[in-house]
Amino acid sequence: MAFLAACGNTEKGSGAMKNKRIDSLKICLILLSAFSLILAGASWFIHPVVCYIALPAAGAAAGFAIWQILHIQSRLQTLLERAASQLTTSQRRFLQEFPLPILIVTGDREIVWYSDKFRENVSGQELYGFNLNQLTQEKLDDLCGPEGREICCGDKWFRVYGTRKTENAVELCTLYFVSIDKLHKEAELYAQTRPSVMLIMLDNYGEVMQHAKESEKSRILGAIDSTLEDFISSMTTSFIKRYDGDKFLIVTEERHLEKIVEGRFKILDDIRKIQTDGNVPVTLSIGVGRGEPTLAQSEASARQALDMALGRGGDQAAIKNQSMYEFYGGVSKGVEKRTKVKTRIVANALSELIQNADRVLVMGHKFGDLDCVGAAVGLAYAIRTIGKQADVVIDRDKTLAKILVDMVTGEGCGNLFTDPTEALYSITEDTLLIVCDTHTVNLVESAEVYSRCKTVVVIDHHRKMVNHIDNAVIFYHEPYASSASEMVTELIQYMGDNCRINTVVAQALLSGIMLDTRNFVLRTGVRTFEAAAYLRRIGADTITVRKLFSSTMDSYQRRSRIVSAAQIYKKCAVAESDFYSDDMRIVAPQAADELLGIDGVDGSFVLYEKDGTISISARSMGAINVQIIMESLGGGGHQTMAATQIRGVEMEKVKQQLLEAIDKYYETHPQSS
Repeated sequence: MAFLAACGNTEKGSGAMKNKRIDSLKICLILLSAFSLILAGASWFIHPVVCYIALPAAGAAAGFAIWQILHIQSRLQTLLERAASQLTTSQRRFLQEFPLPILIVTGDREIVWYSDKFRENVSGQELYGFNLNQLTQEKLDDLCGPEGREICCGDKWFRVYGTRKTENAVELCTLYFVSIDKLHKEAELYAQTRPSVMLIMLDNYGEVMQHAKESEKSRILGAIDSTLEDFISSMTTSFIKRYDGDKFLIVTEERHLEKIVEGRFKILDDIRKIQTDGNVPVTLSIGVGRGEPTLAQSEASARQALDMALGRGGDQAAIKNQSMYEFYGGVSKGVEKRTKVKTRIVANALSELIQNADRVLVMGHKFGDLDCVGAAVGLAYAIRTIGKQADVVIDRDKTLAKILVDMVTGEGCGNLFTDPTEALYSITEDTLLIVCDTHTVNLVESAEVYSRCKTVVVIDHHRKMVNHIDNAVIFYHEPYASSASEMVTELIQYMGDNCRINTVVAQALLSGIMLDTRNFVLRTGVRTFEAAAYLRRIGADTITVRKLFSSTMDSYQRRSRIVSAAQIYKKCAVAESDFYSDDMRIVAPQAADELLGIDGVDGSFVLYEKDGTISISARSMGAINVQIIMESLGGGGHQTMAATQIRGVEMEKVKQQLLEAIDKYYETHPQSS
């Protein structure tokens, strides 16, 4: 009482001593004690023995309640007196009249005093004897730091600064509350109104309009414009501008972009519903530059994001937020471009680079398969026919296409292959490196060879990943192509009259196409069959190629063992291998392919472990996008063929992560359910 009276507020201090919560607690204890005594007395009429037992128990309970009331009163009084003993009269008056809300707590975070301004502007209620956790969970060390801490009390924001004082073994913290509510709201408004740039491109504008009648063209364009206008109409502070026949620019604010992201870019589905006479779906690719300091940087990020969306097959949105990418959509297959103009341009540019190089190295990805090795062999042999030295960089001990390497070697073309270590010694300033069937730095056959070469060309068909090779002179990337072998086959036809391949090389290229299309079942277009027909004319024998896919009886039994252990989970077959063999990198994908033949299975996943690393091979028939599922686990690939590796995690945990990724995919892609 002395502390509160000295503050010039004795009456209010007395009221605080008798705050409503403590008074209510006292009343409850008194009423409960009286009620228990009455019940104990009334038990006499039931049986005297019961009364003799109940009455002492009720009396003890009443005594305990009275003791608690006195203890609460005494403890609060002692607490206030201890707080008051630390301050002089002038200090107390100063605190009460200080223009900022003030709160005093003990080292145990117990509230012992606060000013009138604190009750009026911060808490709005009595808090004596309560814990500071009622207001904030911030540590006292942080609150008393030089920067203070921002906290929210109710719907108001404050920056809290504090000081500490310890005397007579009593620690008190004085906290000063500076209102930043207006500043916080202004900052929030600033963040919500930050501009973002959105670039939209029609993926298949040329294909849709190529054979359409004039009236049909007008209808389709009108439907597209109308859909985009409806999309932008809800964003009151945004605008849209067509800057080319198939390209649009949208400038919007962060608050509108948040709603678009929450709706997972529903505009992609709306555009896809537009009907055309040829039943070709209209699709969009969207690139968004978000969170950049200036509009110019947002526009540059939007262009990079659009390139990424197109490189992943289109029909999706990519958001670039400074150094991070987010992807939405991607449920459609890539649209095949029937024109070969780009192929001719790339072939001419590549031929010029080859002529200016003193040597050419062709390299694929680690653990090269038939497509990787077939494409590399085809390109290296074709380059040699035009008079340039070309070699395939390959680790023969780790390749998954040993049968193909042996076949090419047996036909007298074994000098095409060179070991990565040998290739390093032959690299000069004018050496050209062509990377086939991959576009990521961490997947190339030899990182040393890649880093040593100054001039790099990339030829790949996988959907674009974030960590792609960014220093390529030519980045020939076609995600709609069936395989790298198909792309190389097309290039060879436009690299000059002297560019030729023989029968065995044609068979190597055909094996790559057959592998990635699963014998012309998946991702096959008109150009795929045109490439296969060209190879067949050269003399590629399909029976010989088919023998490249044969396996031993042991491999077949191991594959069957994995398939028999599979479990069905939400239209997905998940198989966990309890063994490892030297051919597991071949057996696991084959088992995943086999699981797709089960009725009701849209996707398959095979898990196996080696040296503490869990590998997952994923396959689908197109009903679900396994690339998205594998990307969520740190991997990547194609819509129908993907994989990932997870190190340092137990098999059971990895399997659980996979099931959670499948759940998340179906939640965000309900059309796949």
